[in-house]
Amino acid sequence: MRGFEPRPLGTGRVLALLGAIAALLLPHATRIPLWISTATGVAFAVRALFAWRGYGMPPQWILAALAVASAGGIWFSYGALFGRDAAVALLILMLSLKLMELRSTRDALVLIVLGYFLAITDFLYSQTIATALYLVTCVWCITACLVAFQYRSQQPRAVPALRASAVMLAQAAPLMLVLFVLFPRVQGPLWGLPQATSSGVTGLSDSMSPGSLSNLSLSDGVAFRVDFAAPVPALGRLYWRGPVMWDFDGRTWRAGESPGAGISGIDTIGEPIRYTVTLEAHEMRWLFALDVPAQIVEGSRLTGDLQLIAGRPVRNRLRYDMSSHLDYRFGLAEDAVNLQRARRLPRGFNPRSVALADQWRSAGASPRAIVQQALSMFRQQPFFYTLVPPELGRDSVDEFLFDTRRGFCEHFASSFVVLMRAAGLPARVVTGYQGGVLNPLGDYLMVRQSEAHAWAEVWIENEGWIRVDPTAAVSPQRIEAGIAAAIPDGEPLPLLVRTGNPWLRQMRFGIDAMANGWNQWVLGYSPDRQMRLFQRVGFSDANWHNLVIALMVATGVVLGALSLVVMRRLRRSATDPLVGAWNALSRKLATASPKLARQAHEGPETYLMRAAAAFPQTREALQRICRLYADARYGPAPSPTSAKDLARLVRALHLEAGGH
Repeated sequence: MRGFEPRPLGTGRVLALLGAIAALLLPHATRIPLWISTATGVAFAVRALFAWRGYGMPPQWILAALAVASAGGIWFSYGALFGRDAAVALLILMLSLKLMELRSTRDALVLIVLGYFLAITDFLYSQTIATALYLVTCVWCITACLVAFQYRSQQPRAVPALRASAVMLAQAAPLMLVLFVLFPRVQGPLWGLPQATSSGVTGLSDSMSPGSLSNLSLSDGVAFRVDFAAPVPALGRLYWRGPVMWDFDGRTWRAGESPGAGISGIDTIGEPIRYTVTLEAHEMRWLFALDVPAQIVEGSRLTGDLQLIAGRPVRNRLRYDMSSHLDYRFGLAEDAVNLQRARRLPRGFNPRSVALADQWRSAGASPRAIVQQALSMFRQQPFFYTLVPPELGRDSVDEFLFDTRRGFCEHFASSFVVLMRAAGLPARVVTGYQGGVLNPLGDYLMVRQSEAHAWAEVWIENEGWIRVDPTAAVSPQRIEAGIAAAIPDGEPLPLLVRTGNPWLRQMRFGIDAMANGWNQWVLGYSPDRQMRLFQRVGFSDANWHNLVIALMVATGVVLGALSLVVMRRLRRSATDPLVGAWNALSRKLATASPKLARQAHEGPETYLMRAAAAFPQTREALQRICRLYADARYGPAPSPTSAKDLARLVRALHLEAGGH
């Protein structure tokens, strides 16, 4: 019976579904191998062509062979079928193959559910506000496809489907908010799988050679953000300690922990300053703190050269409380092994620098005087601070000090330490970040990758390790006002780092304040923060048990409110002329045969198909009634006279007394 046969999917609905799923796949295009992107693109193009031309689907044995080949390709590319990257790639390939089975509404619904899973996988790679907004838009579109496939009309319009999808998502938003706030949190980030990062862009390295930090300063990415419990100290005092470089091969410095027996003693002056660091993932184990740390982050340790080392690489955003002393002395009783290591220089490198330092030492100058002579050279001679220094050869320190005299912080720190070691003074290079930018919209400090910095430490008897920053002798504004104030306008500093344009500066602050709020209250909504939130609103004894009770009560309230709204709409629809005509038909059929009383679970097609079997002579009339009611009830644009036409057909329907 044609009126009750399954209707075709419709070209428009198929193409809309393909577009919505393609939008979900788009962010993964740069993360999966090229052959997977190509295969997926071919599958979408072929399915779109089949829908457009009305071709039949390929046989099942071809799809089975392609599925086996896809699994083999994943194994060959990733070495496994499990794990984040391999599993996501396998999901993408299998979803693409499922397109070739898209024959019925059931197949479309399976694809839509897979699309929801695909949306979740994107958060395994990125959890930014932009990612969330993009995926919400994609979910809105794919939910509209879900709505469209419920229409009986073959060509539903996009606007009603999108409107219905938006209403559904808006109705789900209160329940989503309740679940997010009240559901008991577990330790760890919102999305606990490791993030893939690139060491050349995301943070400091365990080695330093000419140009390494200047390249890092071309990135405007945020390294970490800091909330101070008291007013922010002057920028010139903000040295965020990272890897300490001990070993030099003539061109490259390499990090390494001090081989001595731990910290050799720290004398501090005054009270420590307290602050909270939100560190971005950088795949290394360094945690950053101001010199010198007054506490240790849980799960980390403090080395003898004051490096704060985490127990495992920082693969997810990490928030930790810290306190530091800005006035201190440490290393007065430094281990002799460390002091010997801090004097070591490779033979045969930088002879002019070694000769200059020998002159200072032969003149009988004190260690302090030697330090000042080196700083005076940087201060008085024509040295220039720049992000685009010339390339240096084998004797990089000699070429920098006596020939080019143009460099970034690593050039000044490296050459200074070489001079100190050549003069017999223990010295080492310290890398990290210096300064930061205060965001007035959030009252926190932003420390970007462009603030990457290198300075020196020199050991002097009865004074211990003292910080010396030769960059400050050449470019004081770099230390006191930040890198943007020190770099000429013509050099390639990132646009968001420059501060000359007030409108651009405010836009940068606004964007970062939103990102920081997102990080703190969404991605960083930890058990501790959840408990503090409830204590702030008056629940001082908040615990896991109370949270579950509050969650159940709040969920019941939200569902009850939504149910009341739906019931009001149902009451209004009870007076709908279309519903009245449909109920009249149900009563008429039930009167003619008690077996035809409509069941609560029966839809229009199922019910009228049963009625047509009982009264075969009315099959065509029931078919017309079914089409009219389905189009008027579920179609995108029902006719204004549908209810009247339906009532007329119901009245004209004659049921013979002998029907069964």
